Amino acid sequence: MHRFLFERRPSPNFQELEEVLKGKKEPKKVYFVELGVDQEVVRFITENMLGERWVLPPERLMGRSAAREKASFDESEEKFWKQYINFYYRMGYDYVPGGGPLPRLDMYTPKVRIGDDTAILSRGKRTWVEETRGVITSWEDFEKFPWEKMNSAIENYDFDRYDKFLRENLPEGMKVMIGGSLYEQVLERLLGYEGLFYSLYDQPDLVEAVFNAWGKIIYKLYQSLVPLESVGGIFHADDLGYKTATMLKPDILRKLVFPWFKRYASLAHSYGKMYWYHCCGNVLEVMEDLIEEVKIDAFHSFQDEIIPVGEFKRRYGDRIAVLGGVDMDKLARLNEEDLRKYVRGILNECMPGRFALGSGNTVANYIPVKNYLIMLEEGLRWKSSSC
Repeated sequence: MHRFLFERRPSPNFQELEEVLKGKKEPKKVYFVELGVDQEVVRFITENMLGERWVLPPERLMGRSAAREKASFDESEEKFWKQYINFYYRMGYDYVPGGGPLPRLDMYTPKVRIGDDTAILSRGKRTWVEETRGVITSWEDFEKFPWEKMNSAIENYDFDRYDKFLRENLPEGMKVMIGGSLYEQVLERLLGYEGLFYSLYDQPDLVEAVFNAWGKIIYKLYQSLVPLESVGGIFHADDLGYKTATMLKPDILRKLVFPWFKRYASLAHSYGKMYWYHCCGNVLEVMEDLIEEVKIDAFHSFQDEIIPVGEFKRRYGDRIAVLGGVDMDKLARLNEEDLRKYVRGILNECMPGRFALGSGNTVANYIPVKNYLIMLEEGLRWKSSSC
């Protein structure tokens, strides 16, 4: 089972994927897209199905603090990222998400909760977001926060070596999609859930300052990366909603968040590259803002109980591309027969057109590897029988 998935010879073509998603070309096959695949899943497939030894850079074994301010990356990191590139190549993707060994912006200790990871491919312990206050609760905290250190990490990073590494190691036709987050960083780490919601009324100027300070850092990072030849575009990730609505009122998003999104998208477009947007939750109330004002090129992340991907494509697929769509609950729990039928149903609704197949979120370590491979197989089979 799954043999043909690993024995076939991939032929990545990011340019063709881009043309399909822009509506300039009819797809000749089903393309695959993911915001990411959990490291545990990548490792399992690499070792058990690709027959390769898994390598971790020393800093990931000993902890990341010693490497946080490095201006470049070393050979052990190169080996680690070569594995990632090979994984996405062998699985049939046209790009690598995440972009490789980028400068680190984790020069502070966020408040988190730690619990046991009960996933199929457990990582032992899992960190959970602290939902009360973040690391910034006052103007004093804001002034002490290492904003300049983070800016310096970007300014001093060896992007030439980074670009050279990608050009030498990406298979012909592949690109990387780079990404960061703004709203989620502020919500989950900098201000915290309660901190953000209360401070919008108690300290609105502080909230705006935090959004703008972090927004500038992400923009600076994108400015360094987007012009590179090996970068295909931006795959920005920010979850704005929950099951029934956005977490913040649309007017607040329009004031604090969307102007930054618009700058990121404009930057990508100025270099002729795409701006894909990943967002969990119900954001239908602001979808017109995202399409018409921010000018996203593609939308990713779907839950069937909010809006099935087929229905979303019927509403918006003539203006933007639609990415992913396989509901995480179904990907995790359906048996093989029902999962294959479900994925074929999505393909029949969304293909051909501005669409790429993938999970509704990410291939998490609680997704059975078998189910992940079934999803990919159905994409390949649909192509051979229908395209």
